[in-house]
Amino acid sequence: MSDLLNIKNLSVDFNTPHGVVRAVNNVSFDVPMGKTIGLVGESGSGKSVTSLAVMGLIPNPPGEISEGQILFEGKDLVTMPEAQMRKIRGNDIAMIFQEPMTSLNPVFKVGSQIAEVLMLHMGMNPKQAWEKSVDLLNQVGIPNPKASAHKYPHEMSGGQKQRVMIAMAIACEPKLLICDEPTTALDVTIQKQVIDLMFDLQDKYNMGMLFITHDLGVIADIADDVVVMYRSNLVEKNTTKKIFTHASHPYTKGLIACRPALDKNPTRLLTVSDFMDENEKELIVPPERMKKVDKVYKFNEEENPILLEVKDLHVHFPLKGGILGRTVDHFKAVNGVSFKLRKGMTLGLVGESGCGKTTLGRAILRLIEPTAGEVIYNGANITNLDKKQMRAMRSKMQIIFQDPYSSLNPRMTIKDILLEPMDLHNIGANKKEKIEKAKWLMEKVGLNADQLSRYPHEFSGGQRQRICIARALAVSPDFIICDESVSALDVSVQAQVLNLLLDLQEEFGLTYIFISHDLSVVNFISDEVAVMNKGEFVELDKANEVYLRPKQQYTQNLLSAIPKGIPKELLAEQNS
Repeated sequence: MSDLLNIKNLSVDFNTPHGVVRAVNNVSFDVPMGKTIGLVGESGSGKSVTSLAVMGLIPNPPGEISEGQILFEGKDLVTMPEAQMRKIRGNDIAMIFQEPMTSLNPVFKVGSQIAEVLMLHMGMNPKQAWEKSVDLLNQVGIPNPKASAHKYPHEMSGGQKQRVMIAMAIACEPKLLICDEPTTALDVTIQKQVIDLMFDLQDKYNMGMLFITHDLGVIADIADDVVVMYRSNLVEKNTTKKIFTHASHPYTKGLIACRPALDKNPTRLLTVSDFMDENEKELIVPPERMKKVDKVYKFNEEENPILLEVKDLHVHFPLKGGILGRTVDHFKAVNGVSFKLRKGMTLGLVGESGCGKTTLGRAILRLIEPTAGEVIYNGANITNLDKKQMRAMRSKMQIIFQDPYSSLNPRMTIKDILLEPMDLHNIGANKKEKIEKAKWLMEKVGLNADQLSRYPHEFSGGQRQRICIARALAVSPDFIICDESVSALDVSVQAQVLNLLLDLQEEFGLTYIFISHDLSVVNFISDEVAVMNKGEFVELDKANEVYLRPKQQYTQNLLSAIPKGIPKELLAEQNS
């Protein structure tokens, strides 16, 4: 089988005010025709920079390819003139970017954006290009493609926008398709649909595919070979089967181990730092830490009384229509939800985007006002409290939002961010006492007290999420809603944050509602799991019961869509 792409000794440098930073260091691997190569590693490892180098999209300045070759069908893309590269880019080599909302032009209809590619590379006239655009939208499974072609990006869901990006990428039937984290922000069901779609198209056009992700669970399901990058270096490459059964580098072993499993769970997840130190020296993980055990659901009536009870909660949003913009109907985001949650326990809340998970969480805290129903917290009906009473109640009820960067004020230091809730709720006798608590909080979430003078942009994503957790703890709450609080993190950082949440729960007796579309993560951290669809609970039971013996078809569909994390060859051997 001939290689479509050969990357040889590739190095990419960026000039910064602090000197030259090497983003990719002496990397070599091949992508054969008709095969899928998985390129994995955490944020900052150099994955995306490698793909941008192949596309000829490294911004120069400040970046430049300092060494190496990128051979596409034997031609070196590094030395190729831009005019010639422009003919190959989008035509022979196409790319699906990670975030479709920022990759699609918000002021043009999606059909026009696909048609532009066809007119530029295929020489079609506007009518032909539009008809082909509608056909491509149909191929990628967009409902009612003729009407959808006239939509703007903001009128489509996340999964639909990603399908538009795929349609645009395959418009010219490329020989090489580069997929840069194309499913990271998608629900498991949409993720499975998108991956299945890409492989159908790969079979149809015999494309080579470079699939970039930090999720080895996805890679196990789809890749023929795996390339692992860490801190700009290629640390391991092999067949997918050998990577998962006989990984040689400790970083690879850590990535595989830190992903939660669905069948059995350890009390704490392993992380990359358990397998190697900062100098990449391998560490031996104690056998007892590698052992996975069944989770036991138990509680004590005295130690774990009911802390939160939600009774027939409804949240309806008005739908406007007509010339006068009157309310013509209501969208039932939460439609009659009821449950009880015991102190010190965790309720996992799962479901696809738009099912009402986040709305329910915010309605419980009255960040969104419920339309009907009751929220009983520690014996008090908080739906009847006025604003002043509710503000006082929020010292006991906190929320950790999905995006740590947008939920932290970029103009405030970490010290001010942690002191602000203490000031609002009159916690601490004086400023010195508050600063001491802020230092204690930083250390409690695994950061250093001397970092209090820094600003949010000076921290990594995982560190910012720890700061959000510290801020929530600043008022000594009993109950915290974690709203997709680990979904944007690398798998190893995600494991660290999940372990931290469990440690804090154990130490302070915290009660959590953990909202996520990642069922593996919810299974790991939760005592009970509620499955939500179209504003209603379709299943609520102990975590093990929901995952091992799901009763509803919707739950079964969600579970079947989760990447198994087992290479195709091993699955075939198990089933034979």
